[in-house]
Amino acid sequence: MLSDIHWFQKLLGLIKKKALMIKINVISNNLAWKNYIKNPHNYIEKKIKKLNKKKKIFKNKIIFCTLLLSGDREIQKLNKKFRNKNKVTDVLSFPFHTKKELKKKLKIDKEIYLGDIIVNLNKIKCKNNSSEFKLEFNKLWLHGLIHLFGYDHKKRKDFENMLKIETRFLSYLN
Repeated sequence: MLSDIHWFQKLLGLIKKKALMIKINVISNNLAWKNYIKNPHNYIEKKIKKLNKKKKIFKNKIIFCTLLLSGDREIQKLNKKFRNKNKVTDVLSFPFHTKKELKKKLKIDKEIYLGDIIVNLNKIKCKNNSSEFKLEFNKLWLHGLIHLFGYDHKKRKDFENMLKIETRFLSYLN
């Protein structure tokens, strides 16, 4: 666990030096999202700018991923196909690399594709107001992003470590 914390601190330190640029390609075939966030692409872009400004990670690196804004049916199909779980969930993430592979790529490559994040509108649209909705949405896509960096929460200590990282990232978005 100490090496994980050290690696993440290095990651955060390099973000501070304005060396890493995180980019997210937002895809939404579900028009209902626009009832909650008028322009999801611009919304995410603004949040990523804040994250990039606050935390600059790897010198001269561009890391990017895809964020799919979905509904119940789409996320359930993906959950069944790739995780063999025939149920609706709030967020899915599909890392393109293991943590070990990602560490190596970050040393060598200038551009790195992290993977895909899928967020389910129906799991968060019941929030009472716009700010609660956006807070929950931010928590979910950040949770997915942290999974793409190679973190998981299979064990209690991993869950607590991931929660600390999520909380830190979330604080940068405000």
